[in-house]
Amino acid sequence: MTARLTRTALIDRYHRYGRPRTKWLVGGEFERHILDVNGMPATYDGEPGIRSLLQSLVQRGWQPIRERGALIGCVRENGANVTLEPGAQFELSGAPHKTPHEVLEEAKAFAGTVDELLEGTSLRQATLGLTPTSDMARIRWVPKGRYVIMRNHMARSGPLGQTMMKGTAATQASYDYEHEFDAAQKLKLARNIAPLVTAMFANSPYQHGQATGWMSSRGRVWMYTDPARTGFPDSLNEYRHERWVDYLLDVPMMFMRKGSRWLPANGKSFRTWMAETGPDAPTWADWELHQTSVFPEVRIKAQIEVRGADCVNLPIAGAFVALFHGLFYCPRSRDEALALGAQFSAFGSQRQRFEDACRHGLRATVGGRRMAWWASRLLTIASEGRARCSPDAPDMLAPLEALVSKGITPADVLLYHLGRSPDIGALLELTAPDGRAFRQAADVT
Repeated sequence: MTARLTRTALIDRYHRYGRPRTKWLVGGEFERHILDVNGMPATYDGEPGIRSLLQSLVQRGWQPIRERGALIGCVRENGANVTLEPGAQFELSGAPHKTPHEVLEEAKAFAGTVDELLEGTSLRQATLGLTPTSDMARIRWVPKGRYVIMRNHMARSGPLGQTMMKGTAATQASYDYEHEFDAAQKLKLARNIAPLVTAMFANSPYQHGQATGWMSSRGRVWMYTDPARTGFPDSLNEYRHERWVDYLLDVPMMFMRKGSRWLPANGKSFRTWMAETGPDAPTWADWELHQTSVFPEVRIKAQIEVRGADCVNLPIAGAFVALFHGLFYCPRSRDEALALGAQFSAFGSQRQRFEDACRHGLRATVGGRRMAWWASRLLTIASEGRARCSPDAPDMLAPLEALVSKGITPADVLLYHLGRSPDIGALLELTAPDGRAFRQAADVT
């Protein structure tokens, strides 16, 4: 019989998550849109569609993940898996690797495979933070039980919650920590520079076929999505494992799973559920599931997950992974970035900095200086960290440094070449995962 969960047991679990530095790894998550050449997102059951794409991956050796008979993802022996977001956005969650270079190589190989599978069809991969042309009401839901409950919850908890679910795509990365203090330092750093990171990787200037006036429309959407589980929880300010556990215990739950059935939680807290006894008391599996239902800009489980970047092409996504690797895994760079982050976060409120980053990108002003100025200094710290602590690692920051040196974001490149009403064919070319057309466009900007 499994022992009943307690707050102390949950906190102790977090203390056991730490890993020695010699065993630290890094992982990446790469969402992308699969769009028809007319700009409409691919549907799950279309021909061609997302289900047939997953079936092709299974034929190439991936193991299927099914829910009530529906193919909703697939997994490989090394831990990499492919999952679906609510509007059929396609996500590779890569295997954990020793270096950012290995993370990027895995992502490139996967993108190449998907391109091969889409060859001869009207579907294309598009790296954008927000689907650029379609009205959200026309995007169909994928057949995953948790999303049925989530979409009802999000319709009530924020004006753009369903837009977040069906329309957004991001780049994320996960990193290890040694112990609670190390986690606290990394979380504080990630929190303080989160608006700056959003500005650097802003890549969603379009919606409904028109410029929105925001460099990161994805970030703006997240600002109006269920404030109880997004943004920057107070527990990230001065992090302790127990503060984070208390946050999770008190966030209103969205769903529970009983066997193959997904049930609405109707706002009950996990703390309340944990106090119950008998056969319906929560298990560790229920706790693990609940942790996936909060979406702050920085999230901690067994690893620290940094979540604040738009979906971008793979060379720039690789720079995202390398950026935090250089900041987190070199102690001197971490301390220098903490000092820079403290200076940056001293001006205005976190929400205002984040909103300015979403609207203006690197042209936003913080403390009388453009965000591009702050970004340049952050990149210098990360680059020196790589040279000092991983001298044999390839320099993956160069694509990002090229943009920051000009004070521009990926969104600026798209707007410069495509204007306020983009041609969908040209947009698909500039947002292909390999980034070749984008790199040429950025070189002449």
